[in-house]
Amino acid sequence: MKRINAIYWASTLLVCAVMAFSAVNFNLSHPLGPATYSREGGAFGHLKLPDYLRIELTAAKALGVLALLVPGIPARLKGFAYSGFAITLVSASVAHYSVGDSALYIIDPLIFLGLLIVSYLCWQKNQREPAADTTTS
Repeated sequence: MKRINAIYWASTLLVCAVMAFSAVNFNLSHPLGPATYSREGGAFGHLKLPDYLRIELTAAKALGVLALLVPGIPARLKGFAYSGFAITLVSASVAHYSVGDSALYIIDPLIFLGLLIVSYLCWQKNQREPAADTTTS
């Protein structure tokens, strides 16, 4: 069980870090990283996406990160966060493909989708396992 927990936390923290970074980066006047797209109106302009979607994704990613990291969040809300992140990552890959970006930009979200799936499967396994009895007799 310790191994599953370690894999769960490692994959979850990586996915949440990427989601938090991208949510903040969407809103910087000079985005960080190789895909600055400054002359095209940022990443959203480059991908031909409306600016209001940037606001929605920022809020959704922040709420999703909280749902996955804060203890005591109901399982249904965590499930919604996993679903939302999966849709976001697949959509990012499709968006980059549709504007002709290089394979790196198309594959990168899919790598994090793989990590998200690992996190989800470990979370599900932890949900099915009975809690270990910590009391001593």
